[in-house]
Amino acid sequence: MAGSQDIFDSIVMADERFHAEGYREGYEEGSSLGVTEGRQHGTLHGAKIGSEIGCYQGFAFAWKCLLHSCTTEKDSRKMKVLESLIGMIQRFPYDDPTYDKLHEDLDKIRGKFKQVRACVSSCW
Repeated sequence: MAGSQDIFDSIVMADERFHAEGYREGYEEGSSLGVTEGRQHGTLHGAKIGSEIGCYQGFAFAWKCLLHSCTTEKDSRKMKVLESLIGMIQRFPYDDPTYDKLHEDLDKIRGKFKQVRACVSSCW
């Protein structure tokens, strides 16, 4: 009778064992895929932010060169706003993805860019 009890126990325990093995294998595969997807998403999102900041920086440098020879008081105000934008861009933490205020600083740069764009739009 003890031998037949062991057979039934192994049958009952097989279901639990297979469930546990399936869970473990699924968890390992899901973790691996999650890391891969997360890396791809982070790379894409980081590239978009980098491209946006690079566009702002190129715009600011181009206008700085254009306004460099201008000496009116209005132009000096524009230069201050441009210098402020360039400084914000240079202080932006490109190499620290864990920076807490990344989105906050990005929003400030976007706002400053809008201000610069409004200032220089009166030039042309």
